[in-house]
Amino acid sequence: MRSLILLAVIAGLCTAGFGQSAAKTTREEYIRTNKDLAIREMKRSGIPASITMAQACLESGDGNSRLARKANNHFGIKCHNDWKGKRMHHDDDRRNECFRKYASVYDSYRDHSDYLMSQSRYDFLFDLDPDDYKAWARGLKKAGYATDPSYAGALIRIIEENKLYELDREVVAEEVHYRKSKRLTSTPVEGRQVFERNRVKYVLGRKGDTFESLTAELGKLPWELHQYNDLPANAKIDSAQVVYIQPKRNSAAPGNHTHTVKEGETMYTISQLYAIKLEKLYEKNQLTWKSTLPAGTVLQLRKPVKTVTIKLKQPEGKDIPSVEGEEMYFEMEE
Repeated sequence: MRSLILLAVIAGLCTAGFGQSAAKTTREEYIRTNKDLAIREMKRSGIPASITMAQACLESGDGNSRLARKANNHFGIKCHNDWKGKRMHHDDDRRNECFRKYASVYDSYRDHSDYLMSQSRYDFLFDLDPDDYKAWARGLKKAGYATDPSYAGALIRIIEENKLYELDREVVAEEVHYRKSKRLTSTPVEGRQVFERNRVKYVLGRKGDTFESLTAELGKLPWELHQYNDLPANAKIDSAQVVYIQPKRNSAAPGNHTHTVKEGETMYTISQLYAIKLEKLYEKNQLTWKSTLPAGTVLQLRKPVKTVTIKLKQPEGKDIPSVEGEEMYFEMEE
């Protein structure tokens, strides 16, 4: 009898243990636990929190996938040639493929943002409005993030069913309030004040500063600071000059759509004013390095200028002239 009771107790414990291990995280629980990570990454990278959250739900099975549980990999990012961190092998498109392994869930979220920011094929996404989750979802599919033809629709469905767009609105509202208040959030680093513009941190230059001295003071890599500021490594740093200590963004902050050039301004000073990469400012406005910039020119800061095509219009009863000096007829179409 005692043996039967003991077996029953053991069986009960095993069943209870199995039930606990089989319990899955619900989507609601997963979002509630990790939404702050997505918001944090939106503030850092500009990637909509709704998109990050929806991708994490989809790619990790709401945190229940083997990769998420064993490797903290919530986006299914594979090793690739440049990955130097820990690894985990897992069957995916092929058997025993290499996937990145992270120390924490946040490391996975951060690496996902860094991955999108570092790949040139995703550059155009950062020109989109940060609360346009539909355009981001379709853009990810267009850029080849996933091969599934229904990928964009799946992301949009997750966002709308769980009202994840409210996360984006929360961040955008904070940004608008920040601009209206005109206050600079600052924290001391090595005795300096660190300011923020367009969610990019910067310090103000002091007499005697060089990129080499600031690199040592702020613990940066030798190439970072001068590249972040679109300057050569030996460029002079003036007192009170804005020196970005993070990469500038592909677009200006929400609400800053255009800039009217004032006398004495250059493409460089405007790129520093809005924390936009100089190359992206040129691209948006279809300008070259040799282009002149007269006062009064209106520059696009978020979306590229519309391409204007010229069509030859043939006047009634008259052939399009081919002889030099004859009158030409044109119409403009946007």
